[in-house]
Amino acid sequence: MSASETAAKLPAAPGRRRTANRIHPGTLVLGLLLVTLPLWVTHVGGYTDIVSRVLIYALAAMGLNLLLGFTGGLSFGHAAYFGLGSYVVGLMLKYATHSVPLALIAGTLAGGIVASVLAPLCVRRRGIYFAMITIAIGQLFYFVAIRWASVTGGYDGLTGFSRHAIHVLPSLTWTLGSTGFYYLVLLCFAIAAWVIFAILNSPLGHSFVAVRENQKRLRFLGVNVHFYAGVSFAISGFIVALAGGLNALLDNFTSPNSLSNNLSGDLVIIAVLGGMRNFWGPFVGAAIFVLVRDYASNATSNWMTVIGLIFVLSVMFFPLGVMGFLQRKGKVQS
Repeated sequence: MSASETAAKLPAAPGRRRTANRIHPGTLVLGLLLVTLPLWVTHVGGYTDIVSRVLIYALAAMGLNLLLGFTGGLSFGHAAYFGLGSYVVGLMLKYATHSVPLALIAGTLAGGIVASVLAPLCVRRRGIYFAMITIAIGQLFYFVAIRWASVTGGYDGLTGFSRHAIHVLPSLTWTLGSTGFYYLVLLCFAIAAWVIFAILNSPLGHSFVAVRENQKRLRFLGVNVHFYAGVSFAISGFIVALAGGLNALLDNFTSPNSLSNNLSGDLVIIAVLGGMRNFWGPFVGAAIFVLVRDYASNATSNWMTVIGLIFVLSVMFFPLGVMGFLQRKGKVQS
C-alpha cells in the first residue's frame, strides 16, 4: 500500500479538506488585484517594490510551508537555500552573464540541489532534533558566506550586479524597472503557486499529509516515510531558492543576512501567522509581516517589538493562523 492510499484512510486535516481541482473565486479576485496592482497601489499609499517583496516572502514561506504545514517538518534553516539562490544569482550576473532568466535558473538549481543532497540527512530525525539539524546547516552556510569574503563580500555583502532587460524577442524587450520587475516576480510566484497547488492535489501531496498525520502507521504499512519527507524537503528548497534569487534582483544586493537564522525564523513566523495548513496562509502572513515591518520601521526603531506582539497575539487568539481562523469562522456560520 502506498502512502497516498494510506492518506485516504487517515482522519481529515484542515489542509486536506478542499482538494477539488477547481479555482476558487477568491483566487480569481486575488489574481485580478495582483495583475492590475501597479495601476492603483499608489492611490492607497503603497508602492510597487513593497508588493514585490510581499510576493517574494510569500513565495519563500509557501515553499517552507510545503515542508512545515503539509509534511510536518519544522525547519529553522531554510534561509540557507534562500541565501544560496540569492548569492548564485548575484555571482552569475556579476561574473558570468547578463541574462536574468539564466541567473534565476542557476540560483534555483543551486539552492534546490543542495537541499536535495541534505534532505536525507535531515529527515532521519523528527521534532526538535530535525529543527536543530536545520539550524546547524543554516549556520554553516552563514559562516561560509562571511569567511569567504573574496567571493561573497563577507559582512559587506555582494554588490556590483544589477538586473538587466530581458530580450523576449529580437523586437521585444522586457525592461525590468520597478513595474517590469514586479510582473517578473508575479509570473514566478504564479508558476510556483500553481506547482505547489498541483503537488498538494496529487497522490504525492496526499503522501506528504499522511507523513504529517501518522508516521507510525505508515511505517507499520511498509511505507518509506523518509523518502516522502525528503522529497518534500527538496521541493521546498527549490522554491525557497527561487525566492532568494528574486530577492537579490529586487535589491541588486545580497548579504549574509539572507542566510541567517533570523530570516529562517521570519519565514516560520510568516507561515504560522497566516496559517500553516492553508494554501494561501503564507501569502496572508507575508503581507502582514512585510507591510507591518515597513511601516512600523518608519515610525519606531523598535519595530521588531511590534512584529513580536502581533505574533504572540496571533498564537494566543488565532492558533490556526489568520486564514485558519477565517476558514473555521466561515464553516461555523454556514
